[in-house]
Amino acid sequence: MNDPKPREVLPKLRTLATFLAPHWRVLLLGLLLGLLANAASLATPMATKWVLDSLGGSAALTKPIATLVALVVVGAGITLGQWILLGALAERVVLDARTSMIRRYFAATVSALTARPTGELVTRVTSDTGLLHAASSSVIGLVNGALALIGTLVLMGVLDLVLLGCTITAVIVVGALMAALLPSIGRAEEAAQESVGRLGGTLEAALRAVRTVKASRAETRQGDRIISHARESAAHGVRAARRGATVWTVSWTGIQLAIIVILGIGAWRAERGLIDISSLIAFLLYAFQLMGPIGELTQNLTALQSGVAAAARIRQVQAIDAERSQPRHASPHGGGQDTSPYDGGQADDGPLLVLRGVTATYAPGTVPAVRDIDLEIPRRGHVAIVGPSGAGKTTLFSLILRFLEPQQGELILDGRPYHTYTHGEIRARLAYVEQETPVVPETIRDNLLFTHPDATEAELRGVLEAVRLDDKIDSLPDGLDTSLESSGVSGGQRQRIALARAILRTPELLLLDEATAQVDGLTEAALQECIRDRAHRGAVVTIAHRLSTVLDADTIVVMESGRVRARGTHTELLATDELYRQLVEALRIAEGSQPEGDRRHADALATANAASTCATGPHRDQRAMASVDVGRSPA
Repeated sequence: MNDPKPREVLPKLRTLATFLAPHWRVLLLGLLLGLLANAASLATPMATKWVLDSLGGSAALTKPIATLVALVVVGAGITLGQWILLGALAERVVLDARTSMIRRYFAATVSALTARPTGELVTRVTSDTGLLHAASSSVIGLVNGALALIGTLVLMGVLDLVLLGCTITAVIVVGALMAALLPSIGRAEEAAQESVGRLGGTLEAALRAVRTVKASRAETRQGDRIISHARESAAHGVRAARRGATVWTVSWTGIQLAIIVILGIGAWRAERGLIDISSLIAFLLYAFQLMGPIGELTQNLTALQSGVAAAARIRQVQAIDAERSQPRHASPHGGGQDTSPYDGGQADDGPLLVLRGVTATYAPGTVPAVRDIDLEIPRRGHVAIVGPSGAGKTTLFSLILRFLEPQQGELILDGRPYHTYTHGEIRARLAYVEQETPVVPETIRDNLLFTHPDATEAELRGVLEAVRLDDKIDSLPDGLDTSLESSGVSGGQRQRIALARAILRTPELLLLDEATAQVDGLTEAALQECIRDRAHRGAVVTIAHRLSTVLDADTIVVMESGRVRARGTHTELLATDELYRQLVEALRIAEGSQPEGDRRHADALATANAASTCATGPHRDQRAMASVDVGRSPA
């Protein structure tokens, strides 16, 4: 396998350097401490020679022995300080890397994040950054090791040039072998981290769908698939460990053999009077000491290879597309800095939101998800969006929330183009409830305060009553401070918590991806009343999957194949649009029995039955029919 080209390695090294650069003062101090420790270590064999030369002479041994002890103690103290300093530095570098990646994730565009498995993104923060721990101090170790090696060789030359030649030969042979083996360690480490990323992504997806896995009796198959990624990572890790062990063995054995050779040649030279015994002992001490710099170089080069492998993956995260923090153009109304909630003061000044000729795709070169969308959202009222699967309903919400940017056309909020706002300014005027209704893994209170952390207890109580959750919360031992991980909250209750969070303070525009999809009939009636109340005070747009939502809407927008096909009231669309009639017919509407008093739904059902040209199924209870998905094709 060929060695990595410099053009491939240098960007990774530069990425690693970006995390080290802010700590250059600490790195410099660590380098100076290392140099002092090396100086004490290099002086120790010479002090030993001084002690030996003083034996049998008139000179006192007190001074050379005291010097030797001082060098050992001082050297140990300096080394301890350096280790503590570099250990703290390594933790700060890892923290910086994790901080930068986490901030990048939350600044990134939604499409850039959703294109990658969540587990892999988590692995890059938790596992990849861990490889920077040793790599952060490896630069200091390489400099210290190189200087210690040079200093040791110089002092060896002062003692005996012949023995120095033998030592240099051994160092060259060991260095060549290390240079040949080290690149493969980096490649194995990078491959191992890639496997860990795939492991994390697959495991996270499987755990999210654990009910489906068990219901399909696929536990063994899914487990084997995930374990295969773990085995692949282990195989690459074993390969890296073998390479690392080989490098250590080569360096250690090479120096051991060199010491044996030096001992033999030195003894021969000492026997002939070509070198003093004290000089031979000092030289051997340097030879043994030479193992330190070579071992340090080996260890730090290995750590640097791992750090470079991690830097490559961290660099990929830093390249994720991020949302712009500033508007592209200056605002015609004071720079777009007004992020205050809507106060209803402009109710008669035209539509709140306008889409003009909007076309959008999720990736370059793909078929547009929506095309030539023209739509106006009034400042007050309820707009329902219906259509078959793939019609572009969710894409429309993504455009409004600015999760997706249009390729053509523009969106205008309150008379100003979207590009004159920041993403935060737009979202400060909207509220959104997803169909899957994710909640924050904290307490119920934390979830309700997620958008407006300064909300009062009375405000929280009001929205809980609006979504019919107040009695449920009161029955919990810890009330609002109950952890959602331990409270056994059902899917429908989670959906109501998400809706309560959205309506905590009436937004200008409330976006609901069918907020009543997982609730019972009685709760649905209460939630529909809540939505109607909000529609009187602001704009509500829903992706409608249930008949009740359609009937409550002031305007219904029918989408098909990424386009707006028709718009109007329920009665108008039944009379004029074939697709809408088919969608309603999919509910198997008939003149069957209805609950007493639900006159509005009964009138709509009668109209649908009269407009229908196809025979419908058996009569059903009105409440059951109103819960069928409007946006799906007939079975």
